[in-house]
Amino acid sequence: MPEMKEYPPGTFCWVDLGTTDAEAAKEFYGEVFGWEFDDRPVGEGVIYTMIQHKGKDVAALWEMPEEMTSQGIPTHWLSYVSVTSADEIVRLATELGAEIPQEPFDVYDVGRMAVLRDPTGAVLALWQPKDHMGAALVNEPGCFCWNELGTKDVGKASEFYTRLFGWGTKTQKSGEMEYTSLMNGDSPAGGMYALPDELSHVPSTWLVYFAVDDCDKAAKKIESLGGDVVSPPKDIPGVGRFAVAQDPQGGHFAFIKLENPA
Repeated sequence: MPEMKEYPPGTFCWVDLGTTDAEAAKEFYGEVFGWEFDDRPVGEGVIYTMIQHKGKDVAALWEMPEEMTSQGIPTHWLSYVSVTSADEIVRLATELGAEIPQEPFDVYDVGRMAVLRDPTGAVLALWQPKDHMGAALVNEPGCFCWNELGTKDVGKASEFYTRLFGWGTKTQKSGEMEYTSLMNGDSPAGGMYALPDELSHVPSTWLVYFAVDDCDKAAKKIESLGGDVVSPPKDIPGVGRFAVAQDPQGGHFAFIKLENPA
């Protein structure tokens, strides 16, 4: 069992879903991934639901308030990177051209967080852990296993993230496509690729991948529950078989049957 004890700075550590319908999201994702849910009040009329797998916290979801939905903010998964100091990373990110939609703030006694929008437009969260390090399980079915940036400007994104987190880059070519692994020391932190011309209408976005036992079976399940498989299952030699889907509320996510889970 890939149980986590800590996350080195620069490692993706958590994901959560901001949705327009929390109860519908629980029903959908519970059927797809076998998740269980623990509702936790975090303010007046506000519930932050911990998503659990094998009794461990692996992600979360929450229903966006009207002030967010009225601004046109859609249902979305948000990926978090573990950092030593959210305030220091925000200062550096600002110097590097990022916008800060959410300045650093304390989340009770569990951690300190902030949200940034990188110079290509992709949104990412920072997590300075205190009592909560992040997901207790990763890289197994029902858990997140990868985070990937589809961007309109690979060069600008690469310069930003290598300076912000100290990530290295390793670029490989598969056919006509170049794929860049973002390295946190010797370990892959995530991936990055240039959005193709046919996706020019899509904004730069971080996409979360969840591991599954069977990619094709999961795709059929998603469609039977009212989701949309926007990119059908395909193989990545040496990695696994993956697809990209949209939940009934519009949130995008990917899922993959890994050949060699870490």
